[in-house]
Amino acid sequence: MKQDLRAIGAQIRMRLPQLTPLERKVVESITSKNDFSEQTSLKEVAAENAVSEAMIVKLAKKLNFTGFREFRTSLTYYNNSDVANLHSEIGPDDSSEELLEKVFRTSIQAIEETKAILDISEFNRAADIVFKARHIDLYGVGGSASVARDLSHKLLKIGIKAMVHDDAHIMMMSAAILNDDDVAIAISHSGMTRTVVDPIRLAARNGAKVIAITNYAESTLAKEAHVVLNSTSQGSHLLGENAASRIAQLNILDALFVAIAKKDLKKAALNLNKTQQAVKNLREY
Repeated sequence: MKQDLRAIGAQIRMRLPQLTPLERKVVESITSKNDFSEQTSLKEVAAENAVSEAMIVKLAKKLNFTGFREFRTSLTYYNNSDVANLHSEIGPDDSSEELLEKVFRTSIQAIEETKAILDISEFNRAADIVFKARHIDLYGVGGSASVARDLSHKLLKIGIKAMVHDDAHIMMMSAAILNDDDVAIAISHSGMTRTVVDPIRLAARNGAKVIAITNYAESTLAKEAHVVLNSTSQGSHLLGENAASRIAQLNILDALFVAIAKKDLKKAALNLNKTQQAVKNLREY
C-alpha cells in the first residue's frame, strides 16, 4: 500500500476512539517506543505489552493496516519523517521562546497531516453541494462554533448566506425545517457531541445534505454525514487536540470557500466588492 508518510500518524490517531482501553494502551505504548524499528519483532511487542501476538495483528488491522508488518514499516517511516518530529510536549519549565516554537510547530504538523489525509473527491462534493444549496445551516458548539462563524463570514462576502447555530434547541428547530434543497454543515472535533449529532440526524431524515468536519473518520457524526472532511492534530496535554485541530479545520474551510467562489467567479467578485464597500462606508461614516 503506497501512502503519504504524513498520513500515517493521523491514520492511527483517527481510530483510537474506536479501540478498547487495552488496545488503546497498547497502541500508545508502541507509538511512544523510541527504539521502534523494522527490527522490532511481533513477539517483542506482544511480550512488552503482556498481550498475545494475535491481538497485536488484530490491532494493526483495526488501525487499517494489512497486518503487523505493514504497521511496523509504516510507523517506522512516519517516525523518521520531518512531520512526525514537529510536535513536542509542552513542559512546565519551557521558556516563552520554547512555548512559541512548540505551539507553532504543532499547528504546522496539524496542517501538513490534514492536507495529507483530505479526500479530494469528498472536498469537491462538499463544494458542489454548498454552491447549489438553497439554504445553509452551520452547527457547532464551543470552539467549533467559532470555526463555523468564520466560514459563514467568508461565504457572506461572496453573497452566500449561511446561518450559524450553537444552541441545542435552535439546532434541532433548524434541522426540523430543512429539506432536500438545504445543507447542514456540522463541525465537531470528536464527532461524538450529541448536541451536534442529534440535529444532523434529523436534518438528514428531512432530506438535507450533511457535511461533517471532524477529526475522527469512524465517529458517529462521520457515519451520519453524506460528506466527511477529516482534520487531524496531535495536540498536547495542556492545549488538548482541539487547539491545533481548529487551525486545520480553518484551513479546510478556507480552501472550501475558494472552491465555492471559483464556481462563479464573476458573481463572487461582484458580491465581494459590494460587501467590502458596505464595510468601508460604515468605517467612514
